[in-house]
Amino acid sequence: MIALSLSEVAAIVGGQPHDIPDMDLRITGPVVMDSRQVRPGALFTAFAGERVDGHDFAARAVADGAVAVLATRPVGVPAIVVDDVTGALGALARHVVERLGATTVALTGSAGKTSTKDLIAQLLERKGPTVYPEGNLNNEIGLPLTALRADEKTEHLVLEMGARYIGDIRYLTSLVPPRISLVLNVGTAHIGEFGGREQIAEAKGEIVEALPPAEQGGVAVLNADDPLVRAMASRTTARVITFGESETADVRAENVRLTQQGQPAFTLHTPTGCGDVTMRLYGEHHVSNALAAAAVAHELGLPAEEIALALSQAGTLSRWRMEVTERPDGVTIVNDAYNANPESMRAALRALAAMGTGAQARGGRTWAVLGLMAELGDEALAEHDAVGRLAVRLNVSKLVAVGGREASWLQLGAYNEGSWGEESVHVSDAQAAVDLLRSELRPGDVVLVKASRSVGLERVAQALLDSAAVPTDGQGAGR
Repeated sequence: MIALSLSEVAAIVGGQPHDIPDMDLRITGPVVMDSRQVRPGALFTAFAGERVDGHDFAARAVADGAVAVLATRPVGVPAIVVDDVTGALGALARHVVERLGATTVALTGSAGKTSTKDLIAQLLERKGPTVYPEGNLNNEIGLPLTALRADEKTEHLVLEMGARYIGDIRYLTSLVPPRISLVLNVGTAHIGEFGGREQIAEAKGEIVEALPPAEQGGVAVLNADDPLVRAMASRTTARVITFGESETADVRAENVRLTQQGQPAFTLHTPTGCGDVTMRLYGEHHVSNALAAAAVAHELGLPAEEIALALSQAGTLSRWRMEVTERPDGVTIVNDAYNANPESMRAALRALAAMGTGAQARGGRTWAVLGLMAELGDEALAEHDAVGRLAVRLNVSKLVAVGGREASWLQLGAYNEGSWGEESVHVSDAQAAVDLLRSELRPGDVVLVKASRSVGLERVAQALLDSAAVPTDGQGAGR
């Protein structure tokens, strides 16, 4: 963050100083909410959560080098006390971003946000210093924490924006107004809370409503292949650029195919040129993500040939998203367990099927270890059933449905589609899945692990990997 004195911080957030001997002391380190991340010069933000109250860690944070604490009550160490830490954090982020003037790129969508954010960051870093979220810090706390990592050298600020309710993205864009807004897609993630895809589109479209008009540099980047996204052009006075596989898209892909390893390849076309791309990521769904990133990079002046090269070299920066690791015995683990919704689940299964083409030629099998897709409301039964059926249609060798009621729906869908005998099985929990897989996996098998974050299926993937595993093509754990 840019250096600010405690008196400046107090004025920005409307807070009262407590136990501060010198208001001219400056914040020169990061703004953090985890006391373990405190560095000398930091500002520690104390949030009271359901299980842990950050105020209890204030003294430790100051002892470890924090200059002060942003808190809702006096804590016995230097603190700026406010009524609402979340609101104060947002005000501080807004002040810093306005002062810096970096180009802000905001993106949203029902699926693919984090992977696309990672691609955009890797493309824009070729032009200049770029700040982007670690993981998926995309809410009213994570977004300002990311923005506050920007400093005087930052040229691009890439921000992921999530929404559970109409108005969420409007609030986030009020904290950090974008110059470029990207909408990936409108799917069924959180449909149980929104009530329908039209309502989801209403919420996602708030990101383009926040743009400045075209004459002030505002740009809306929209998916030409998604009618609900394409229609958002009417909700902004910014210039619109489209991406997709449609012939009408400004940035488009032709000759899309998958390598034998399941990695997408295509010819990239932009308004200024074209180039061939073979990605290191896995799954055809990354084509759309790559095109979205290419459209943003094009708008910020990166030549088509360099975009194609950068996309071919880009890896995943966030854990548990199609993270592919090959064990010494030839078993491949695909850890995509960070989250799941119907769109991302279908994409992951298709990627597994593509990877399985090569595996089956070597006598291997494909395993889909799947669990709950959360927040689907009345659509939950139909969506879980459909995923189970798709696994059968894609000729996935083995389906392991993990968990309770929703997992039973996955298994039932597979059964009704024609998966009988031992082709699909329902197990109670992650440990039961691990026990089953350890007893049955053989060299050449490919195992996909995917469910909503709350299920914690990354434990299955981690248990199946040993310390000697070698990540394939640099995409495994530890990136």
